[in-house]
Amino acid sequence: MAAERLRDLSKPMDVALLDATVDFFYATGSKEERAAADNILRDLKANPDTWLQVAHILQNTRSTHTKYFALQVLEGVIKYRWKALPVVQRDGMKMYISDVIVQLSKNEESFRSERFYINKLNLILVQILKHEWPANWRSFIPDLVNAAKTSESICENGMAILKLLSEEIFNFSKGEMIQRKINDLKESLNSEFKFIHELCLYVLSASKRPALIRATLSALHAYLSWIPLPYIFQSPLLETLLTFFSVPAYRNLTLQCLSKVAALKYEKHYRNQVVQMYMIFMKHLEGMLPFNINIPEAYSAGSNEEQAFIQNLALFFTSFFKVIFFLFEAKRGRVLHLIFVAFFFFCFLCISNIIRCLMFFLLQLHINILETTSETIPFLLAGLEYLIKISYVDDTEVFKVCCDYWHLLVSELFTSGQRVSHPCTNSKPLRIPNMVFHPPTVGSIEPEITTPKILYSDQLSKLRGLMINSMAKPEEVLIVEDENGNIVRETMKDCDVFLQYKIMRETLIFLTHFDNDDTERQMLSKLSKQINKKEWTRNDLNTLCWAIGSISGSMDVANEDRFLVKVIRALLSFSGIMKGNDDKDVIASNIMYVFGQYPRFLKGNWQYMMVVVKKLFDFMHSTQPGVKDMACDTFLKIAQQCKRIFLVVQVGKEEPFVSEVLASLSTTTKHLGPHQIQTFYESVACIIEAESDPQKRREYIKWLMALPNQRWAEIIGEARQNVDFLKDPDVIHNVLTILQTNTRVAASLGKYFLFQISSIFLAILNIYKMYSELVSSSIGDSGPCASRISLIKLLRSVKREILNLIKTFLDKDEKNPHIGKHFVPPIMNEILADYARNVPDARESEVLSLFATIINQYKVAMQDDVPRIFESVFHCTLEMITKNFEDYPEHRLKFFLLLRAIATFCFRALLQLSSEQLKLVMDSVIWAFRHTERNIAETGLKLLLVLLKKFQKSAFSNQFYRTYLMQIEQEIIAVLTDTFHKPEFHWHVFVLQRLFQLVESGALTEPLWDASTVPQQYPDNAAFVCDHTTKLLSSSFPNISVPEVTEFVKGLYELRDHPVPFKNNVRDFLIRSKEFSAQDNKDLDAGPIAPDENPDEMSDS
Repeated sequence: MAAERLRDLSKPMDVALLDATVDFFYATGSKEERAAADNILRDLKANPDTWLQVAHILQNTRSTHTKYFALQVLEGVIKYRWKALPVVQRDGMKMYISDVIVQLSKNEESFRSERFYINKLNLILVQILKHEWPANWRSFIPDLVNAAKTSESICENGMAILKLLSEEIFNFSKGEMIQRKINDLKESLNSEFKFIHELCLYVLSASKRPALIRATLSALHAYLSWIPLPYIFQSPLLETLLTFFSVPAYRNLTLQCLSKVAALKYEKHYRNQVVQMYMIFMKHLEGMLPFNINIPEAYSAGSNEEQAFIQNLALFFTSFFKVIFFLFEAKRGRVLHLIFVAFFFFCFLCISNIIRCLMFFLLQLHINILETTSETIPFLLAGLEYLIKISYVDDTEVFKVCCDYWHLLVSELFTSGQRVSHPCTNSKPLRIPNMVFHPPTVGSIEPEITTPKILYSDQLSKLRGLMINSMAKPEEVLIVEDENGNIVRETMKDCDVFLQYKIMRETLIFLTHFDNDDTERQMLSKLSKQINKKEWTRNDLNTLCWAIGSISGSMDVANEDRFLVKVIRALLSFSGIMKGNDDKDVIASNIMYVFGQYPRFLKGNWQYMMVVVKKLFDFMHSTQPGVKDMACDTFLKIAQQCKRIFLVVQVGKEEPFVSEVLASLSTTTKHLGPHQIQTFYESVACIIEAESDPQKRREYIKWLMALPNQRWAEIIGEARQNVDFLKDPDVIHNVLTILQTNTRVAASLGKYFLFQISSIFLAILNIYKMYSELVSSSIGDSGPCASRISLIKLLRSVKREILNLIKTFLDKDEKNPHIGKHFVPPIMNEILADYARNVPDARESEVLSLFATIINQYKVAMQDDVPRIFESVFHCTLEMITKNFEDYPEHRLKFFLLLRAIATFCFRALLQLSSEQLKLVMDSVIWAFRHTERNIAETGLKLLLVLLKKFQKSAFSNQFYRTYLMQIEQEIIAVLTDTFHKPEFHWHVFVLQRLFQLVESGALTEPLWDASTVPQQYPDNAAFVCDHTTKLLSSSFPNISVPEVTEFVKGLYELRDHPVPFKNNVRDFLIRSKEFSAQDNKDLDAGPIAPDENPDEMSDS
């Protein structure tokens, strides 16, 4: 293939041939030609000398794809090998890129036609700047500004470069540059921003070119969040931005800039400028978006540009209001501080003088607040009105932004309880040209002082309406309307919606605390319109009922009872008159949701609780699976929160309600599916668990489990006559269902389940053994594919459920040693032995989970049994999981959780292991944190930390750490510096920090090195560890100079007790590890060095 000649870089590259090769890869080549071209291009990228041909390629190619290929080569060199290049080559490269950009930018035609190419060149230039500026290219900003003044097209591209530079330094620098370099760049950009500031103001005042103005505003947007405040408030910048805000072509970009300004944390002396900015902004806004406009309708009918304007407007208001609120809060904090100081200053005065001084001080503060807020409150309220209207637009992201602010506002108003000045009690409106805002009427309150809930009363009332109309769907609601308008069971949970519901629920609760009468009035009015079908829609009823359920507990008991009685009666009557199954299902789901949210009401109103529970039982016969699911879940929720009410004999009754529930159990569950029946059994068991009389509790359990036990007895009786009966698939299904029911009951009954499990324990162990042998023999005869046969999968489900039942019971038994002594030995005899003798594909990972639970539960009492557990599960499981990183994923995680439980609670058993066995344990731990599966790697690291802590306190610390400390460090550094374990970075750093802390902890009293094999003697273990680490890193990363490695290791040792600097030190080293550097580049990243500063401290070395 002719393209093979491209590999020869000893002479200028044949650019035409390169164009053809690139064209083969991207467009015209066959499959074979594309593969060959791909190999050649990959080899060229990997060749360290290819970049020397880049200038030749760019000057001679006519292919856009080839230009991008050449720039990719150049980008790789700049990013990873820049420091290894000679200074002459670095200077030549940056001058060449600068010249190409200028040549293409100064001509209007080439600037437009080559726009994407220029953008890529801009990125390359910024990558160079991250290495060279400011130390080796101090004049870059002044040069760029001077060049920008020569041509509007050059200026436009200069703005693009400045924007990229700001984003690279402030937004994307983490993980790309070391911390000191980032700080140097930020300081340099900060100090030279005056040139950029002058250029931006010059362009905005003098240019008539729309593209240049947009580029300037876009660049400003990237800088406004971090530049010194005087550039904003002590210059014409704000006035200029507000002028451009009224120009339709620029209003979105300008609004983004103003939003950045609004989000800044201001100093006190800039407060007047901020307020003035806001008032002028509102004046312009009234002109372009009249106050009486229907914003949601305008948004839905608007263009993309108009919709973006509303989105940006929401960001501006929320950012501005947050800062204004905290300004006031900060001022209040300073006031309290000054009062505190004043008190001690006057502590030698008499009491009357102190009181007079403090009163005068407070009065002066109120006067100041009156003077500074009287003209702004109407504008503040108008802005809130705009934001409320914006909150109604049909855009999820806009609503989230608004909702987050409303939550912040009402929560802070609620927690602060601060009385604020409200001078807007006169009837005179505040007038500004083209804009009139009437302050709210505050009635008969005091003219000087009022509370926030009165100041914001109108807005808070409208906000209640917003929350009620827009309430998100809670997690408990299991039915949804599909795209065809049919009501179906929800198949996928939306976590974002649940999070939104949580925020809105808290917001509405705070709002109800402010004025529960208004909340009740709005909810009942909306409910009445639903019942009368004046505003009936499924969605409106849903959001209303979700809102009603969300405010549970926010009213006092009397008001809540009165309110809820009205709601329940209305919903129940509405359910009776509504026609259509789908509509009835919607109403049923809302009734159940509301019922489930008010346990306090149900506890105090027995008759209503009976009505509610019986209604739930009616819903359990629905034909809609989602309704039946909700009925069972709601009954479980009520049972958990009102359990004792079911056990009390109420007035006019001869027996507690639980007896009635148990008597009608078969009828109630007649139309339920297996999982719904199990939820019902769990609910009744939850009630029985609260029974204090042991005799009654036992009778209730026997009554509850009568049907499952009857079927269980029939199955066991048949099995005694013919053991093959247990192999029938229908019988296996029945066994599985009975076991699942027992597991759910055990979860609720806890230790009281002993009565039930004692009657079936030996039988389930025998079934486990039998099914395990069937599974093992089938897999042994037919191979691993047998595990996919439906019968084998069903048998394994029974095995897993047996293990789950035992684990649930033991986990809930409240650490009763008698129960452990009674049940654990048979478990070990049957289940451990079965695990050991099974073929690998027949072993259940739940066995490992079960014994982890047993050790976590009984702790030291299991210490003598650990060797037997090791013997049965350790070696055979390791053989399964260490062959690769993919097979037996469940066994992997549960195996290491078992090891962690042993290390935590039965550590003495590890000390009794032989050195070979302990090595096997440590090898398995190392293998765990080298795993690419995140949860397994994290479990291995947590297990390692437990072992390090335990051995540090043991008598064997010297022996253990002499054997394993350096191996652990080496393995941690290996996973720390690869690219597969980034999510565990903080755990790697923590382990490394613990290792360096250990050296100086005093736990090690003997040398870590072997004097017979290490010729060099060290003064202490710290010197040995530092020297060993330096040698390890120097050999592993030849691209990093020895002084840099030494400095890094020194930092590890000196910063071992300072987590954040330690972590930054490691992070900086990882960034350096990706770069190739020369031996003489120690100060390449250094900033300007003052004569009296230490060069070593200023550099990044």
